[in-house]
Amino acid sequence: MKSRTLIGLFAASMLPLSASAQEIVLKVSHFLPPTSLAQTMFIQPWCDKIAAESNGRMKCQIYASMQLGGTPPQLLTQVRDGVADIVWTLPGYTPGRFPYSEVFELPFFTTHAEASSRALWDFSQEHGAKEFAGTKPIAVWVNGPNVLHLRDKQVKTLDELKGMKVRAPSRLGNKMLASLGATPVGMPVPQMAESLSKGVIEGALVPWEVVPATKTQELTKYHAEFKGDRAMTVATMVYLMNSKKYDSLPDDLKKVIDNNSGRDTSAWVASVFIKADDIGREASVANKNTIYAIEGDELKRWEAATRPVVDEWIAELIKTGADGKAVHGAAAALVERYSKN
Repeated sequence: MKSRTLIGLFAASMLPLSASAQEIVLKVSHFLPPTSLAQTMFIQPWCDKIAAESNGRMKCQIYASMQLGGTPPQLLTQVRDGVADIVWTLPGYTPGRFPYSEVFELPFFTTHAEASSRALWDFSQEHGAKEFAGTKPIAVWVNGPNVLHLRDKQVKTLDELKGMKVRAPSRLGNKMLASLGATPVGMPVPQMAESLSKGVIEGALVPWEVVPATKTQELTKYHAEFKGDRAMTVATMVYLMNSKKYDSLPDDLKKVIDNNSGRDTSAWVASVFIKADDIGREASVANKNTIYAIEGDELKRWEAATRPVVDEWIAELIKTGADGKAVHGAAAALVERYSKN
């Protein structure tokens, strides 16, 4: 009898662990190198936090630089299809798939990143059901103000920008550059460095944060900052989880994900990107590059030149059957509300 009991206990010990006790590994994919500030300051700390709060039962395997294959514009499809469990990507890489939330990428629309990211979270919860179908949003945010990084030519006035080939982060970024007289060239960040080094583009609109990972401080000499109350342009960013993967988690692990998702998490990520901006700016200072400001009356000229982009976006949304003015107004009101807090 004792022998049978021992055999039974041994057999039981060989059974697979229950779903709630198994270690769950989340495949997290993004497009920058593992040394990028986005990974070291945002993705890795987030992963460490869920590992700690799940007592080690849930952890991440990070795949940087598109190690799961494909290109940056395919990240959204990859997370929806389950190729990756979580991705960090930019909606601007897939034009037309985020017609509502791209309102936050309109020129001179957002204020400081944390407030605007809280606004974007609320807005996406109300208007983004279709945009985020198949995924569970963990965080949505805007990055820091984009800076005009220039290869060889310093641009201080709107007239000096005319005809220059400049990289933009999104469809609306391209439209904004065109309204300013530049020749827009759309491309994901990983292609930017090679294009700058070969002279395919003469400048790029990106936040300071991406400078070290792309060595932009070595590829450009001049950096124009826009010193108004609102960013000339930003990119919206998303950190999304495959909805089926989330649904497969036991309730206590879902709670860990939920506790590290939402409005406050979005604002935290935005604050991390602002800190990363400071590091990127310092890299350009250390390289003895020229950093200067476009402000005052000259900045007002840039603002006036980009106004048609806003009007066109509203008109485009109206053509889809939506109330473009109301959507724009709702987003603007949220930005205003959180910027006052």
